[in-house]
Amino acid sequence: MRTYRAQSGPFGERPFFKLNEVEQICTDELRGMSLYPAQPEPIRIDRFIEKKFGIYPEYEDLRPGILGYTEFGAKGVESIIVSRSLVEEGTRPAERRINTTLAHEAGHGLLHTHIFVLAEAMASAASLFGADADVEGPKILCRDEAVAGHQRRPEKRYDGRWWEYQANQAMGALLLPRGLVLMALDGLLIERGILRTKVFDETRRAEGVSLLSELFDVNPVVANIRLSLVFPVESTDQLTL
Repeated sequence: MRTYRAQSGPFGERPFFKLNEVEQICTDELRGMSLYPAQPEPIRIDRFIEKKFGIYPEYEDLRPGILGYTEFGAKGVESIIVSRSLVEEGTRPAERRINTTLAHEAGHGLLHTHIFVLAEAMASAASLFGADADVEGPKILCRDEAVAGHQRRPEKRYDGRWWEYQANQAMGALLLPRGLVLMALDGLLIERGILRTKVFDETRRAEGVSLLSELFDVNPVVANIRLSLVFPVESTDQLTL
């Protein structure tokens, strides 16, 4: 992980993670909490939050468009709040959105805690971060259009909020760990090239998305995004775990 001085946005500095770094961080953390399963199955993300951060997720009435937020203090993550409206909906897709939101917030906790701890040590969060619609003091507000799988317009592109982009990467790596995704999709891989490297058979994408969605208990849009990251459509590079 590298850190750069931020040229814009609410933070004084910007950490940069390669995708494989995010993958490794999340895998190591799940294993460290004894929550990395031996076979593809749903990740107990609520239990991960309890064990890793020593807190229980809370559910509150939040203003429209806010799915949840993570609040930080001098010692790290102090609370993770999720919109009660997701619970009240009571559907399976909503239950999956709760887990998606929890994993997104856990991603902030894993990747961005040091920024807030630094702020606590140096100055008030408000003066260090400045004014921003998604950062209020020592907390990051996560909106439905920012969290992968919640977008009203899934085609919306990266809008510069790198902290949300990174949290989404962690979300995918926590809920669908790369090693388990490769295990789950083994029957849908084909050999290609002189080295006979294994790549995903794009003619079976719908089948792959459905399989990942059911095995890891995530909504199909999340499974599809994760599949595209693990197997970029035009990539024939050799796979690495």
